[in-house]
Amino acid sequence: MSAREDMLAAIRRHRPTATTELPELPSFARLGPRELGPEFCRRLAQMGGRLMQPGPAGDPLAPARSLIAGAGIVCSMVPELPGNRALADADPAALHDVDLAVLRASFAVAETGSVALKSADLGVNALGYLAQRLLVLVDPADIVENLHHAYARAEFQQGAYVVLQTGPSATADIEGVLIHGAQGVRALTVLLA
Repeated sequence: MSAREDMLAAIRRHRPTATTELPELPSFARLGPRELGPEFCRRLAQMGGRLMQPGPAGDPLAPARSLIAGAGIVCSMVPELPGNRALADADPAALHDVDLAVLRASFAVAETGSVALKSADLGVNALGYLAQRLLVLVDPADIVENLHHAYARAEFQQGAYVVLQTGPSATADIEGVLIHGAQGVRALTVLLA
């Protein structure tokens, strides 16, 4: 056995067996259900994300199809908005040239303007970082108020991987020059549909 295996085995043997109940947390709710959507949109814009207005009642995904049609390489995890590159069992390094990733978020957080993406939403976890742009569909009924509500959701309790994507990648220097897309996605567009 290697030193690493010996150490891990010792940790496993000496792990406490008692379970401790977690304290009850207040919900910190301050917004009504009708305020969640507008608050999410306001925070999304503050973080550099864009809100795409849905199309007419008969075809709310029409604007998304237009965006996809103008993109180069598109990987989609949304069956009703197919891409032009298959994602099944893709090697993460093979996603280096993806122009647009089309995803459906598990939920969104109004407080931060974030979308929650779990492994099943991404197909390949690296897609959320290697694509140049993200188009994320969010069901308005799946907007939670704050991070307390987000972390109480089943996705964080059961999933091995969940990420909160908040706007496009950004960096700023000491003089306050903000650059989007410096280390990751250049644009995050959200369609509430």
